[in-house]
Amino acid sequence: MSQKRVFFVGGNWKMNGSLESNKKLIDIINSATLDPRTEILVAPPAIYLHQVRQAINKRIHVAAQNCYKVPSGAFTGEISPAMIKDMDCEWVILGHSERRHIFGESNELIGEKVKHALDQCINVVACIGEKLEEREAGKTEAVCFHQMEAIKNAVEKPEDWTRVVIAYEPVWAIGTGKTATPDQAQEVHQAVRKWLEKNVSVEMANVIRIIYGGSVTAQNCRELAAKPDVDGFLVGGASLKPDIIKIINARIES
Repeated sequence: MSQKRVFFVGGNWKMNGSLESNKKLIDIINSATLDPRTEILVAPPAIYLHQVRQAINKRIHVAAQNCYKVPSGAFTGEISPAMIKDMDCEWVILGHSERRHIFGESNELIGEKVKHALDQCINVVACIGEKLEEREAGKTEAVCFHQMEAIKNAVEKPEDWTRVVIAYEPVWAIGTGKTATPDQAQEVHQAVRKWLEKNVSVEMANVIRIIYGGSVTAQNCRELAAKPDVDGFLVGGASLKPDIIKIINARIES
């Protein structure tokens, strides 16, 4: 990893948690010794944003897991970047594979969400990644680059790229019995960085963090963290366990 890029670990709690279990997890995080060189984010369900922001260490960012593309209106069940800011939070995860494949979100919609979030001064973890059949058909780069194009079109000012973290999620490595090796992760991260060099700028490609989101565990995090183009992790299930501390600290011994 470039010394210019601060290691970034995000915990996506997905649709999990309760007032009681959140407090226990926050207590574990708050009492742990965390690598001061690592930028940390947690993303609880929207209903718990206030609880988590009030209770967790202030150096830790709190993110929403999704938002819509407009400030307000008749969009039942949605939240806006303005509401995220109202909770004293400044990040959102957009384009997660579960939003794409379960809820049918298109590249176009995700791009619109990214644009509105950035316009409202909310930082974005923008997710990309290919499904198993796309991987097996040799379409990994084509799929990821197509998704990147929608994100690129949403970032209107070059300096806004400093407020975007790209999360590569190989969907084929999540819940399929197949595991992405550190070398496979590095291969895609390197390809995405080269795409950024060509389509954004060499300067921004060296600054933008590309984090890995394919079943990160306490067992594989250090080997992944040692790869030069892996700038951190977006963690799912392991972020709900004490294991998240080892993952946050993956770079200490990598």
